[in-house]
Amino acid sequence: MNGFILAVHQQTYQFMADHPNYGLSKALQESEISEEFINPLPRAVLRPNTFMILNGEWRFSLDIKNVGLQEGWHLGHEYDDVTNWPGSIEQHLAAARGNKSDTWRDNVVGWYERDFELPEMIKVPGKPADILQLSFGACGYETQVWLNGIALKTIEGQLIHVGEYTSFSYELDEMILRPLNRLTVRIADTMDADIPRGKQESHIYKRGGIWYQTYTGAVRDVWLETVERNRLRSRIGVVSIVEDNLVRFNITIRIHDPGLYTIRLNVYDKKGKELMATSDFPLRLEVGQKNQRLVLAIPDALHWSVEEPQLYLLKAQLIDSAGFVAEIETHFGLRKIEARGRHVYLNNKPLYLDGILYQPGEATYEEIKKHMYAMKKLGCNLVRIHIAGVDPRIYILADRLGLLLWVEIPSPHRSNVKSRQNHKEELFRMLSLIGTHPSVVIWSLYNEDWGAQDIATNPETRQYIMDMYHYMQIAQPQFLVVDNDGWHHISYEGRLKTDLLTVHLYTPDIEKWKSSLDQLLQGENVGIAAFPLVIGDPFFFKQQNPVIISEWGGFGFVDYGGPHDANDRAEKITRYKEELRKRNIAGDVYTQATNIEDEKNGLIDAVTGELKVPEGLLSSGKYKTSL
Repeated sequence: MNGFILAVHQQTYQFMADHPNYGLSKALQESEISEEFINPLPRAVLRPNTFMILNGEWRFSLDIKNVGLQEGWHLGHEYDDVTNWPGSIEQHLAAARGNKSDTWRDNVVGWYERDFELPEMIKVPGKPADILQLSFGACGYETQVWLNGIALKTIEGQLIHVGEYTSFSYELDEMILRPLNRLTVRIADTMDADIPRGKQESHIYKRGGIWYQTYTGAVRDVWLETVERNRLRSRIGVVSIVEDNLVRFNITIRIHDPGLYTIRLNVYDKKGKELMATSDFPLRLEVGQKNQRLVLAIPDALHWSVEEPQLYLLKAQLIDSAGFVAEIETHFGLRKIEARGRHVYLNNKPLYLDGILYQPGEATYEEIKKHMYAMKKLGCNLVRIHIAGVDPRIYILADRLGLLLWVEIPSPHRSNVKSRQNHKEELFRMLSLIGTHPSVVIWSLYNEDWGAQDIATNPETRQYIMDMYHYMQIAQPQFLVVDNDGWHHISYEGRLKTDLLTVHLYTPDIEKWKSSLDQLLQGENVGIAAFPLVIGDPFFFKQQNPVIISEWGGFGFVDYGGPHDANDRAEKITRYKEELRKRNIAGDVYTQATNIEDEKNGLIDAVTGELKVPEGLLSSGKYKTSL
């Protein structure tokens, strides 16, 4: 094992080596037992090295006048507070200001600093020396990092990393490392409506109702690890062709020493003991980073489904001409998702989507786990993660539980050229890290026109959305894609530029609910949702597209005529669900899983994970199927 010495993490990896697929049983109890051993870091791909998590107490200063760069705080600064990483800027501000309730309204800049001792690096004779890599699970919106006063650039070459929902890394030059090292981080964010922010408040949408307090800054783990100079990066895209049991792996290779290499793919059974398939791929590689598609046949493979979430273990190795190996591993599943006619098909079988809307907000990963198990108990087979960035371990958990996930790009709050470019970059960052998981089946580009308010009138906005839809169809065929969830779907030459015709339909009146569903399936476009369902060229609905009621309920809101106790709510949900299942509808998403700020319509206790309503309430198994 290459790397530096950390006993506790060596024990963890030894356990994983002895039990490479520990706890991947269908049983929820076994999943709960094994969770901490599956992935100690917030990412899908592991490498058999050692690491040092740098969470904990950091020195902290709020840069109210934004003078830190000018005054050279990265060269030396007397910090006036301490705070814990991870944690949001908002939490750190509250602590620094003595727990006052005031929040920032325009720009916020925070500086963080800590020291770490240089880990012992093990050198292998004849093998290129390993590199010490610094990684942030998520941090931002703008993050700048210095080591011993020297500015670092990300592996992608950014002096300032932009984005706050995905991970990024730095290779640390051994020439600037010292026995005791000073790590300095500057995090800046604004209320700029042009940057991806989901439901966090901005200059345009202020906190209250469905708009929430910002939650940004040092929001996820930071760690050091050893990596090989020539290696496979910790990201793997997976596309499967279930009819032929073929899997297409999209691998990212990073090379410092050009030459001849071999990539070896080994796929094991779920216990990691039986070799299912193997193949070598010789490559000539130049210095730099390269993406490479590799295809492997896995004879007799079982397919991943909500009933049987079958996973396999991939060990991918980069082998240099001297025989030295750099390895990564991840679990994956073979599955096919398709929108065909009136239904959604999983592995060529029609499946009704019993969904629920989920807004984790400031929930910890431990709380998220409780919520996921509770949603499974509710009878859901689909969770729509609503327009937010989340701990990526949620995807691993869904893979093992057999929960389908619908993910969304956190949207800007304004429509213009700049916001569309920011949106595109956020999409690409998310895709590079989420493409491993069989549980992720649906992506929304936008939601209810947020960040695309001119979608009905601006051809440039519609063209951008169509371009991204076409890109996803070609480059990411393992996903279904929704152009603008809820209404204002784009029609071009009579064809929808969305795989699903999704509708947000809220009404406290059961008779109105019935008539709206009937009108929808008769092809009426206006008067169903808040805005027309389709815009652009004429579109004639003949039930050739799956219809998803992607938001409904909201019965915790008195304004919606919502019940005042859980029993009444459960009874109303049952009546509404029965009407859905009587019709040719492909699925639905109830709003919502847990309470968040002013939205008090959750079915699950956000702290304990206990259900407020009976188990199985949202399951289509209670109703006769029309498939």
